[in-house]
Amino acid sequence: MPSLLSADFANLQASIETIPSADALHVDVMDNHFVPNLTLGLPVVEAIRKVTPALLDIHLMIEDPDRWAPAYAEAGAESVTFHVEAAAAPVRLARELRRLSARAGIALKPATPIEPYADLLPELDMVLIMTVEPGFGGQKFLDLCLAKIARTRALLDATGGDIWLQIDGGVSVETIERCVEAGADSFVAGSAVFGAADPDTMIATLRELATPPGR
Repeated sequence: MPSLLSADFANLQASIETIPSADALHVDVMDNHFVPNLTLGLPVVEAIRKVTPALLDIHLMIEDPDRWAPAYAEAGAESVTFHVEAAAAPVRLARELRRLSARAGIALKPATPIEPYADLLPELDMVLIMTVEPGFGGQKFLDLCLAKIARTRALLDATGGDIWLQIDGGVSVETIERCVEAGADSFVAGSAVFGAADPDTMIATLRELATPPGR
């Protein structure tokens, strides 16, 4: 799914209209506290909701998600992911997001291990592994995260259920197949999509590379 972090913030609706085949729209919310960048917030997400029926996948890179995350579900986002490093009560928050009919996800920075959160997985609909340090688009994919992706895949398989394993950071035609091999099944691409001559064609290319043979 394309990340709007790499879209034209002055013309978000026009950028969204260039990617009609996108499975979803990934929206990065940054507060300049949890990460060193300030992007957009709830009013802009509400405005995006009004101009597209696409699934909205919100990635909250903010302090105090326990307080702020439910509002994004209430605004109509179908998926809301919060950073486990920032959440005071991740189980309670995940259950609240689900109560509001949103998929609940946790995100982990590159250096955050998945193993301490193994018991939390049944409460979730998605785990997001950051493959760059969160805060800015256009960074280079960190290969060191591939082992963590594989370990996360094993834990998710043992848990059972429909829990997505999403990768965010440096996803491109050069890196997406390695992520698939490690066990990922959901992908966020920002600059690779919006930096392409034809963003919608790039989505199709990435989707083909992410689809294992026989599927």
